[in-house]
Amino acid sequence: MPPADLPDWLPDWCVGQFGEPPVGVLFDVRSMSAVFGLRLTSGRDVVVKAREHDGRAASCVAAQARLAEQGFPCARPLTPVLRAGTLAVHAEEYRPGGELLRGDSPEVARRYAAVFARLMTELEHVSVAPPVPNPRWIRWDHADSGVWPAIEGLDERDQSAVPGYIVDAATRLRERLPATDLPRVLGHADFEAQNLRWQDGEVWAVHDWDSLAWQPEAALVGAASGVFPKTGPATLPPIESSAAFLVAYQDFRGRRFSAEEQEIAWAASLWPAAHDVRWETLHGIPPGSDEVIRRQVSERLRRAKA
Repeated sequence: MPPADLPDWLPDWCVGQFGEPPVGVLFDVRSMSAVFGLRLTSGRDVVVKAREHDGRAASCVAAQARLAEQGFPCARPLTPVLRAGTLAVHAEEYRPGGELLRGDSPEVARRYAAVFARLMTELEHVSVAPPVPNPRWIRWDHADSGVWPAIEGLDERDQSAVPGYIVDAATRLRERLPATDLPRVLGHADFEAQNLRWQDGEVWAVHDWDSLAWQPEAALVGAASGVFPKTGPATLPPIESSAAFLVAYQDFRGRRFSAEEQEIAWAASLWPAAHDVRWETLHGIPPGSDEVIRRQVSERLRRAKA
């Protein structure tokens, strides 16, 4: 693919960092951030990521670099985070290959839990400034008025379209999750199947390091237990699969969660799905697994004591 449609700033940015411009586009993904797979004139392939500058990116990329140095399966950053107008931009190595691991069975949940436990263990040795504010889908600790974190362009839409059970669940979680005084740690807050690749039965790459967060360990694990099978619209795995994820994580980490941690984990397992249903509803996206989520809300809230 020729680079004709790339943003105007990007070729010059590549020349400034690598001494050569892009001559081909391997892929171009634009959503909350923009990710460009580029082939430079020398034949070298790199990935350039650009997102709104909100103060988080430097910590996220620094943590990613440290993990790559430690041998964790993730792309190695090639540049620090740099400003390009209102954007925060960095480049990293191109790490292609691997396949999705699909499914939401307890067995699949345990495989994802093993990777998450390894990731959290590695992050204990990483010291960076907390990457706050947290990503919006895990930002129950916001200081905005109302239940949801303020999102420009979303809050002005007709909120009555959001299912009542989602609003009720989010209201209860908004009370339960910030009430804990568990210490905060660094962790991956978007541990979805679509952000991991597997090869020969082992994890090959974990992507989306922009989504690091600063929350209690149990909350990060709980959120991961609710999103690990996600490859598209909002969904939840079966209750028994989230439970298997939580147990396996504790086994791999060699410690048991307290009663408080268990409750926070179950509360956090539901918040990303509630956020996603609201987001998709207000954007007119046809419901995916809305009924799956609806059937599980009461039980997850019960386990959270919310």
